[in-house]
This record gives sequence, structure tokens and C-alpha cells, in this order.
Amino acid sequence: MVNEKGNRNGPDESSRLLEVCHTLREGILRDALAALDLPAGSRGLDAGCGVGLAAFALAEVIGPRGRVVGLDLSEPLLARGKELARLNGMAERVSFEQGDVNKLPFDDDAFDWAWSADCVGYYREAPFPALRELSRAVKPGGTVALMAWSSEQLLPGYPALEARLKATAAGLAPFARGMPPSRHFLRAPDWFRELGFEEIRGSTFAGDACAPLSDGLREAMIALIGMRWPEAEDELTAEEREEFRRIADPASPEFILDDLSYYAFFTYSMFWGKVPR
Repeated sequence: MVNEKGNRNGPDESSRLLEVCHTLREGILRDALAALDLPAGSRGLDAGCGVGLAAFALAEVIGPRGRVVGLDLSEPLLARGKELARLNGMAERVSFEQGDVNKLPFDDDAFDWAWSADCVGYYREAPFPALRELSRAVKPGGTVALMAWSSEQLLPGYPALEARLKATAAGLAPFARGMPPSRHFLRAPDWFRELGFEEIRGSTFAGDACAPLSDGLREAMIALIGMRWPEAEDELTAEEREEFRRIADPASPEFILDDLSYYAFFTYSMFWGKVPR
């Protein structure tokens, strides 16, 4: 979700948002990667890697003999990824290349597995070209996994307002009114099935935030609430807009994150399968 929303900002702001919000998905990444059971010492692709935070987690999972290539279209994000790799001692285990997931700059069977989080699952167009490319670049029997944001409850005590926000164009994104149901990310098992993948699986992983919030978690939640419903106020009634601003503005005395009873949760869903032999 952060990539899809963050790309509305300049590169520096997108990089900052990715790094700030990583706090929210660190535990989710651990759980999701444990479910994948990637082979130690393997070579894998992180497609749509952003600044490489998931790539570093992938490298940790496959161990010091493994290698991860991060691919992204954005040169500034890749530059920041290389900087973070140096700072975190990952430069020999994680490399970065510029490229389009719809036309990967890699040979057939170049990787043991491929992963894409906050990228392919957010495509508004047909996802098959990207998924087909990931399949092509992975050896037969290797894993291809897609992960994307799937749900949230961020405004406890305001279920009607949150339901309205979720029903706005921003709240539905990347799905849009008029799109066929088959394009919705939770229909991804059909995408894998249509391309002949085997052993197709899916699972959902949850993260949460419970008061009192640390400074880092508070900053991440402010960023998340700001990214989740951009421009949604245009579709709200005047009364709903007033209520949303009252509880979602950090400068408001009723800012919801300052409530000592605050609790929120959010989920990512992951689908994966094996490239046919």
C-alpha cells in the first residue's frame, strides 16, 4: 500500500514514507516470509522493491550465502536502497537494478524465487503480464509470491465514518468502480491458476498498534492515516468531513492517536504458488 500511495509524492517524500511505515509491517514480513519457507542460499527477486526494506528481510531469511536482486522503476528509490544496503552491511547480499516488472531485464530461470509486495497486487490493469514475467524469470518448481494490503480498522469508535471512507474512490483504490471482480487482489488465486501455477496458497497476516504509541509507531500511524484516504474528503458530507478532520488531524485536541485507549489493526494478504515444471 505504501508504494501505491507514496508514488503520488516526490521521490524524497516517497522514500521517507516507505521507511517510516516499515515499522508497521516488520512483524508481518517476518510471518509472511516464514510461511514461504524460502531455501537457504537461494537467489531471489524482489520486484517493485522501493528502497529495499523487504529485500533486506528476504536476504536475512535465506542466509549469508543467498542473494537478492531488488528491481524498481524509480532511480531515487534505488539510490536510497543502495545507501541503506551499505549502512546495514547488506551490499554484498542485496543488489539493485532499474527495470519494469512487466518486462523484466533478466534471463529465463534466473532466480529460485520471486516476490512482489505493494506492487503487482495494486495493478489496476490486468496483472497477467507482470505475473507471467515473474514466472518466466523463476526456475520451474520455484515460488512466486504476491503480497498487498487487504484491510484495516484505524478509527476505533467511528465505524460509520470509517465505512464511508472505505467506500470512497480513494478507499477502494487500487480497485475502482467498474473494474471486473477478477481484477481484485483477493482473486489472485485465479491469476495463478490461469497461468498454470501449482500448489497455490493464500494467507493473511495482521499487524496492530496499541496505545501508548512509541514515537516511531505514532509517526508511522500518522503517515498511514494520511495515505489511506487521500482526497476522500471530497466525497464526504460536511458533517463527515468535520468529524474526520477533528479526529485525524495531529494538531486537533481530539486527535485519535492521542487517545489512551487507541487500538488499530491492519492486514496484508499473500498469495503464492510454484512455477510449473
